[in-house]
Amino acid sequence: MEVKIGIQNIGREIVLESAQDADAVAKVVGESITKGTELRLTDEKGRLIIIPANVLGYVEIGAQEARRVGFGAL
Repeated sequence: MEVKIGIQNIGREIVLESAQDADAVAKVVGESITKGTELRLTDEKGRLIIIPANVLGYVEIGAQEARRVGFGAL
């Protein structure tokens, strides 16, 4: 699922593909904001993204969609 993270005073957003579901990502983001700790997310390639909670502008969590397999006529 796609996760977009906006940083205060920065024009570009961080975009990553996460293997976690929307509830898990929302929980991690909520805990980071509530506790004032850094936001730590891992993307599908195993890269760790760390963002200080005090600079978060917004986090947009994309809808979960099933991956299509095979060739089908639409």
